[in-house]
Order: sequence, then C-alpha cells, then structure tokens
Amino acid sequence: MLKQVLPLCLFSIAALAAPLSASAETPAPTAAEHASHHEQLTEGEIKKIDADQKKITIKHGEIKNLEMPPMTMVFRVKDAAFLDQVKPGDKVRFKVEKLLDGYTIMAIQPAS
Repeated sequence: MLKQVLPLCLFSIAALAAPLSASAETPAPTAAEHASHHEQLTEGEIKKIDADQKKITIKHGEIKNLEMPPMTMVFRVKDAAFLDQVKPGDKVRFKVEKLLDGYTIMAIQPAS
C-alpha cells in the first residue's frame, strides 16, 4: 500500500509547488508603475470657485480611477489653499477621490 500512496503524495506536493514557482517568476510592479496607476491626473478647466463652501466646479475629461466620463461637476477640496492657486478659466490637472462626504480634489496643478 505504501508503494501506491507514495507516488500520489509526491504528485500532490509537486502540484501545490507549481503555482508558487510560477507566481515567483512574475515580476511585481515597480514603485513608479504603482504610483503612476494611482496618481493619474485628470485634465480640466476651472468653471467656478466657491471659497465659502470649499468647492470648485471643473469641466473635466474622463476620470479613469473613478471610471467617470467627461462632464462638468462640483468637487470638494481637501485643502482650501487649493482654491487660492486657481481661477475660473484656468486649465488644470487634478487628482480626485471618492470619500464618504463626496468627490474630493486631493491635488491640483496648472496644466502644462
């Protein structure tokens, strides 16, 4: 009986080890690749600023990280100082995330 069980055990061990060795060959994304995926900036144009409410209206292109099509919408800003950096008509690049209290601009910079 041992002669029959031993090959089965060896086959089972080899089958379990195969996926581990295959995954070890796949390189992990580099830090730059990981950051670029999560740090994608969206292009847009400032339409309105509401400093009292800490909100900004932007006509934007597709927001890939949120799978959102192009449109004009109002966003909250993470930092009220962002509102001092832009004015209506400015072309910008920005990062937005969906937080519990709505879509929030996490970073904004002039478009180049």
